[in-house]
Amino acid sequence: MEMVLDVYKKPYDQNFPVICMDESPKQLIKETRQPLNAYPGSLVKYDYEYERCGVCNIFLASEPLAGRRIVKITRRRTKLDWAYFIEDISKKYKNAKKIILVMDNLNTHKPGSLYEVFPPEKAKYIWDKFSLVYTPKHGSWLNMAEIELNVLIGQCLNRRIDKISTIRRECAAWQEHRNNKNAKINWQFTAKDARIKLKRLYPTLQD
Repeated sequence: MEMVLDVYKKPYDQNFPVICMDESPKQLIKETRQPLNAYPGSLVKYDYEYERCGVCNIFLASEPLAGRRIVKITRRRTKLDWAYFIEDISKKYKNAKKIILVMDNLNTHKPGSLYEVFPPEKAKYIWDKFSLVYTPKHGSWLNMAEIELNVLIGQCLNRRIDKISTIRRECAAWQEHRNNKNAKINWQFTAKDARIKLKRLYPTLQD
């Protein structure tokens, strides 16, 4: 935890950008009945019945200090999908000397995923662009990309959507709008705070 928090204290450096990456499933849901339109004194009304149309996956990479983010919607959340997203990040920051990547420790988030997609030379080239910082188990809240995902869902995807094409279109518009605003995350939690608020999690010396 403190290693992640130390990374967040680093000043902005375009040669060593700090990128937070996360992913989340999004269920595709279709209305089975036409909603009732709103009118003065009454909100729009949706029927409780719906039709499941499958699931898609949201990949999000956020550079908190620069106010930039990348969103990619895939049909699945396999190691291959993750590998291609990592390639997207490396291309976006091709001029960086090293990309500091903060993410959780899912079984797909491994170097082997790159080698299953790309030739060995390319896989190693991509992997060497990154320096990994894993959030601890049960510590996904330390990943600032989770905050961005919550903003995306709250501002853009908090309703029933049945087509992946619609989600892709709206997420692209949200990404452009938020990047143009240079929206940043005001992260204030530090290791000093953790030692006070999460004191129970720290080991103690016994006489």
